[in-house]
Amino acid sequence: MTWSAKQYSTFENERTRPVRDLVAQLPPADAVRTAVDLGCGPGNSTEVLAERYPDATVTGLDNSDDMVAAARKRLPAMRFETADIGTWDPAESFDVILANASLQWLPDHKTLYPRLVGKLAEGGTLAVQTPDNLEEPAHLLMREVADTGPWAAKLAEARLHERHNARWYYELLQPVCARVDVWRTIYHHPLAGGAAAVVEWFKGSALRPYLARLDAAEQTGFLERYEVALAKAYPALADGTVLLPFPRLFIVAAR
Repeated sequence: MTWSAKQYSTFENERTRPVRDLVAQLPPADAVRTAVDLGCGPGNSTEVLAERYPDATVTGLDNSDDMVAAARKRLPAMRFETADIGTWDPAESFDVILANASLQWLPDHKTLYPRLVGKLAEGGTLAVQTPDNLEEPAHLLMREVADTGPWAAKLAEARLHERHNARWYYELLQPVCARVDVWRTIYHHPLAGGAAAVVEWFKGSALRPYLARLDAAEQTGFLERYEVALAKAYPALADGTVLLPFPRLFIVAAR
């Protein structure tokens, strides 16, 4: 299942709030001439970065053609490229490298994060935000449905990459950075539409590796079973809204 800019953007306001909080902690505008957004998606994070640095050269990269097309439509004057973060190896260095909700899709963070620091100019800043929710009910139930349904064999390898805690990333980056700031925030997103809205949220992200391995009928069965489980874990408020807790880990590391 390929990335869908339309599906991802269904909850754009909620998905953009964390990157605004992250970018607010970056150096002032006069200190930055070049910036890159790794995993730019439909351009919402790139737009936040460009607003922070209106006089800088800002580039967006994503491995999804659909996302890049949406980003170009959104910001036609800005440069966007289709590229894989895992093999990204630019000749130039950057004052700011932003990776908002993208690095969790890549393996081997022990190598990846220091490699990205190495792409910074002297005094440059790496800014990362990743979901920190693998032990939340939504993910636990996702794995349970995958493991117990008739599709279990197909989904045996459908797992997200390992993520680490704040201390792990601090200890990794501290030796190669002048300053490392790490924090964790839990957002509580009000989603209208009950458990079905939670399903729609994760269809734009974490459900993708599971659904990609299933045919249409299996996808329907998986999502129906998942929604029933979510309704018990996230009971709706009186007006039908579900308050979805969503922990995220933030890192700002200066070279």
